[in-house]
Amino acid sequence: MFAALPLFRAIRLIRPSGLHRLPATRRPSEAGFTLVELLVVLAIIGLLTTVVVINVLPMQSRAQVQKAQADIALIEQGLEFWRIDMGRYPSSEEGLAALVAPTALGAKLKSLPNDPWGRPYRYQVPGENNRPYVVFSLGADGEPGGEGENADLRSDR
Repeated sequence: MFAALPLFRAIRLIRPSGLHRLPATRRPSEAGFTLVELLVVLAIIGLLTTVVVINVLPMQSRAQVQKAQADIALIEQGLEFWRIDMGRYPSSEEGLAALVAPTALGAKLKSLPNDPWGRPYRYQVPGENNRPYVVFSLGADGEPGGEGENADLRSDR
């Protein structure tokens, strides 16, 4: 009778019943995330990305306009330094390149910036509205006139 007892236990381990199961590993269906869970997470990420893009893109065009205004103010300062040293503003032929050209007293600007849209700033002598000059950018579209980010940015306004 005692010899049958260990055999009985071995049979129960081979054929587990509800009471004597071997330690189970995770079922394959419980091993990861479900497709629905992944789709919900992707939808949330998509919504957050949309909100960020909608709020950031208008700021980029506003920042480009502000950078152009700051560049024009910097160029105007260089023109004033050039006028103080030379007694006049650069001619149309000399243009803004005169500000970076070495003179006896040194160049007035280290480098001449392009506008935020990659085009050089323009210089006109004489300027409008009784100004001796005007420095301007044609805006995002590169064409005269326009509204919003396409509007011309000028030193005489």
